[in-house]
Amino acid sequence: MNQWKKFRPYILTLVIGIMFGATLLAGCSSKFFASEAPKEKAEASNLAAPTPADLSDARNTPIVRAAHSVAPAVVGITNKAVARDWFNRKVIVDQGTGSGVIFDANGYIVTNNHVVENAQEIVVSLSDGRTLNGKVVGTDPATDLAVVKVEETGLPTATFGDSDGIMVGEPAIAIGNPLGLEFQGSVTTGVISALNRSIEIGERRFKLIQTDAAINPGNSGGALVNADGQVIGINSAKISVSGVEGIGLAIPINTARPIIQALIDQGKVVRPYLGVGVFDKATAAQNGYQLNINAGVYVMNVTLGSPADKLGIKKGDIILKINDTETNSVVDLRTAIAECAVGDTVKVTFVRKGNQHTESVQLEEMPTE
Repeated sequence: MNQWKKFRPYILTLVIGIMFGATLLAGCSSKFFASEAPKEKAEASNLAAPTPADLSDARNTPIVRAAHSVAPAVVGITNKAVARDWFNRKVIVDQGTGSGVIFDANGYIVTNNHVVENAQEIVVSLSDGRTLNGKVVGTDPATDLAVVKVEETGLPTATFGDSDGIMVGEPAIAIGNPLGLEFQGSVTTGVISALNRSIEIGERRFKLIQTDAAINPGNSGGALVNADGQVIGINSAKISVSGVEGIGLAIPINTARPIIQALIDQGKVVRPYLGVGVFDKATAAQNGYQLNINAGVYVMNVTLGSPADKLGIKKGDIILKINDTETNSVVDLRTAIAECAVGDTVKVTFVRKGNQHTESVQLEEMPTE
């Protein structure tokens, strides 16, 4: 202990010296690093994100190039509505989030109808982090398509391809926002599993593209892309059944094109109609009726002033054909009419009290309601 007392003044001096030196060093370091840090920061900020051209041939795959090309044009769409809280005050609530694809640099975006359905406010989240207010230009519930517009120009756009030219087995790339904006811009890959997959929804039959690229809630309205970086479909649905995986469905872009244009031009899609409510055996049973017919569909009601009314179709008639197409189900009849245009004259073959008749009638535009 006496020895430590002897050297205590020297130890104290040494400690003070070290602390003073450390302070000077810290000051020098701050000075030097202060002059270097902005340079490093500036250099880092000048570093652009890598592009496919920066990658090796092994990494620069068609999927990388397609994602790099299309992802900037895929947006998030948040559907908002006004609700009331416990104190009866108006509050804005999110009804859901989906995806959309910018196809026009002036702010036109295609998405699914169910993404924007009943929206009182639309918020569009761009890939660069900006959010813009959007408005619904038009919707088509029959095909689950809608067009949204934002007031912005110079936006990145996706190129539409030819969905009639795709083949089963070729790569398929889904880009969208599964489970919301937290996973915005997610890219999943697979193949084209099937073409013209016929799906019946309600009283209509749809031909869709089937893919095993992962499609989850939030992907709706996003892009299905081929290896050339072209949009070949609008992701619309996934078959979610216990034990079933890898069945995603997309609306072919060739089907969507005329509908998108009609929504921009008119805000709706003009379709022909006959003006009859009909049952087949299956739909009759669902409504508690027993229908004893071997062919055709049973007329339950006729819309006043409709083409069917003008033709003289009555309740109890059985429609067998539209032109040369047999109509043995409700879907058959609706599909046959949908393949015609407003103003077309069609032949309707029907049975009344055991006697078969064939009459012609001009189809008219389906009323909005």
